[in-house]
Amino acid sequence: MIKCELFPTTTTTMTAAAVAVWLSTVVTILSRSHADLNVYPSAGVLFVHVLEREYFKGEFPPYPKSGDASNDPITFNTNLMGYPDRPGWLRYIQRTPHSDGVLYGSPTAEHVGKSTVIEITAYNRRSFETARHNLVINIMATEEFPLPYQAEFYIRNMNVEEMLASEVLGDFLGAVKNVWQPERLNAINITSALDRGGRVPLPINDLKEGVYVMVGADVSFSSCLREVENPHNQLRCSQEMEPVISCDKKFRAQFHIDWCKISLVDINKVVPVYVTRPDPGSGVLPEIGEYNPPPESLKSRDYFSDFIVTLAVPAAVACVLFFILGYTMCCRREGVKKRNMQTPDIQLVHHNSIQKSSKELRSMSKNREISWPLSTLPVFNPVSGEVVPPIHPDNYETTSMPLMQTQANLQNQITIPQQRPSGKWYS
Repeated sequence: MIKCELFPTTTTTMTAAAVAVWLSTVVTILSRSHADLNVYPSAGVLFVHVLEREYFKGEFPPYPKSGDASNDPITFNTNLMGYPDRPGWLRYIQRTPHSDGVLYGSPTAEHVGKSTVIEITAYNRRSFETARHNLVINIMATEEFPLPYQAEFYIRNMNVEEMLASEVLGDFLGAVKNVWQPERLNAINITSALDRGGRVPLPINDLKEGVYVMVGADVSFSSCLREVENPHNQLRCSQEMEPVISCDKKFRAQFHIDWCKISLVDINKVVPVYVTRPDPGSGVLPEIGEYNPPPESLKSRDYFSDFIVTLAVPAAVACVLFFILGYTMCCRREGVKKRNMQTPDIQLVHHNSIQKSSKELRSMSKNREISWPLSTLPVFNPVSGEVVPPIHPDNYETTSMPLMQTQANLQNQITIPQQRPSGKWYS
């Protein structure tokens, strides 16, 4: 069963009135499925397919405790049948294991008439059980594709999964239609700002990552949208200031649009760029002759020449350098004889006399006698006329003795009486 929140899908029979209402409003296909089914999106129109956790919970056994079955964490894996990933135009997002998964994208004309089978595998993170369903996508062609006038809005206060909700997307397209006033308006594509190189917002103040929404219409852009191209607004955008847009108040209540990042494209004026590709070949390599593998018996290689070049040549060069150095250091010395021959005679005589004088002074300094100290000489007593022998014998070593002796050391010394002069002052 297919649930449509905005518009009927092509799987049901539509009356003429329903078709008229559908063509007069936004043509965006939204489907919400639970089982193996066929969906029929149109080329160039946004396709959204919601994977609801509530349906897949019935595929798993109930939790033993009552009231906990609704809290089972369930994640989804989507891939093209027979391949590990999805087609290039189809993307998938699921914020947490407790939220629904969403498949969304915009098929192109080259996918028209091709059936795309998407395998959806649900994983129950509590019981580790899986459930698999197939989604068959049959892309249909539309007469108004592509719409000639396309505008891309950057909404700062929305995430992708919030913008993919049918109510939010319907409100945004209604505001755009009120400003643009087209006859046909389609949501072409939705892209997260993170996929355009945006940064992950900080987890404060409920900041959003931002989302790009591209819409297409069959009439030219309104004057309100053209105000972005005003030089005054372009100057304000270059100075990182908010431009002045008259119709911004129609979006500001719910959507914060960055008017400096809006893109207006008229595909009728865009010059198509054709990329030339080389013609594919047959896939067979050209004929280059017969392949001759090497023989089984290989000849042994002679490494003697390599040894000569690697070791012998450097050794020979080292020996030659050694002999040259030895000859220079030993055989090329001048010597004393050659030096004397090149020296004048008067300088040699002067040098010889200096050497002889130095040798004589050295010999004299070795043979000189040390004078004896006064304490070693004999002492004469002028009163008695007696000669007192010296305190130390002649063979006593006096080099370490002091020149003056103390009274304590003079035990054998005789005290010489002093003569007093006559007079009345002395008694």
